[in-house]
Amino acid sequence: MKIACIGTGFVGVVTSAVFAKLGHQVVGLDIDEAKIKSLSQGKVPFFEPDLEEILQETLASNNLSFTTSYQEAISQAEVVFIMVGTPSAPDGQADLKYVFAAAKDLAPYLQEKAIVVIKSTVPPGTNQKVAQIIQKLTSVQFTTASVPEFLKEGSAVHDTLHPDRVLIGATDPYTIEVLTKLHQPLTNKILVMKPESAQMAKYSANTYLAQRITFINQIANLCEKNGADVQEVIQGIGHDKRIGLHYWYPGLGYGGSCFPKDVKEIAAYSKSVGETDSLFIKIDELNENRIPRLMEKYNQLVGGFTGKTVAVLGLSFKPNTNDIREAPALKVIPWLIDHGAQVRATDPQAIEVARSHLPSQVTYFNDPYETAKTSHVLFHLIEWSDYSHLDFKRLAQLMHQPAYFIDTRNQYDPQLVQQHGFTYQGVGR
Repeated sequence: MKIACIGTGFVGVVTSAVFAKLGHQVVGLDIDEAKIKSLSQGKVPFFEPDLEEILQETLASNNLSFTTSYQEAISQAEVVFIMVGTPSAPDGQADLKYVFAAAKDLAPYLQEKAIVVIKSTVPPGTNQKVAQIIQKLTSVQFTTASVPEFLKEGSAVHDTLHPDRVLIGATDPYTIEVLTKLHQPLTNKILVMKPESAQMAKYSANTYLAQRITFINQIANLCEKNGADVQEVIQGIGHDKRIGLHYWYPGLGYGGSCFPKDVKEIAAYSKSVGETDSLFIKIDELNENRIPRLMEKYNQLVGGFTGKTVAVLGLSFKPNTNDIREAPALKVIPWLIDHGAQVRATDPQAIEVARSHLPSQVTYFNDPYETAKTSHVLFHLIEWSDYSHLDFKRLAQLMHQPAYFIDTRNQYDPQLVQQHGFTYQGVGR
């Protein structure tokens, strides 16, 4: 099958490479010439495990190519995926200008019976608007569909090759048949529904997961008041089959490119349709206030950060990515500097990306122990595997005493840390 993928961001590159690996002829399209040149040379402009290898493999097989030309990408394509960004507008709703621009630019080159698939995260009703734009600029017959993505940064290649499910939002029989055939090599869990339902399912999934994080953080707050340990509470509730042990992450709140944006968008969408008393508004509010609230607590714990050197482990928003969008470090580090601390920081992948987004006073190191040297406080922000087996005896020798270990991911046994002379502070324990 001949496929065009408009947008070569995180979702676009992964989707293009995976469909090419399955044997399809795929053309990735973007107006960013530098990005297209890099991808054509087999270089991914961001870090994602296993992606560069599959990109180079599919380029070598001639199943995958990249271009800045709409005519080249669209004119032969049976299926056209739109995977451009949908940033939040000033009112909080999704800004669809890039989706609409892609629809306008692809329309003149569509072949007969082409299927235009919106994979970007968009509110219900977007398919009709895209179809109207295209209809004004072409005389060929075409259909639209929604196939939302559910990729996790850090495991996107695996998620695409082995999805939990694929949602096909379409009502036209031919469109459903083609898209089902396209996705069957990946999974037999293909659910067909209305486009509006598929789009709501994407927002619902991300908002529910964000709600779980917010919920367990609220429980953690109570645990710190009464002596309970939130990790033990998770065990206590998780063996209930209705609840489960998965996806409980007490900490500094949710971040990244999707959860904060999608929660804000569904909250704004709720307001726009008259649902003003929305749970989603409160979830967003609680998450926004999470880090400032905890930083005040940590400030009291260490006797004030003024004059102290603080080491920060983890600058990305999660492990196995260099994406820093809504990363805890973007709030924690400026707060520390504003309160008189000197900050030393490290990350396995995100240092170069973070430099341009953090205050110039930050000093960066490649090694966690070098980062910790001369520090009074050690912040463990992100659970990279590099930081999963820290030598606290060595750290105690490198750091000023008394030393504090602030474990925002609850990765360590408090007693293990304390026996080396550290004051330990987790979340909800």
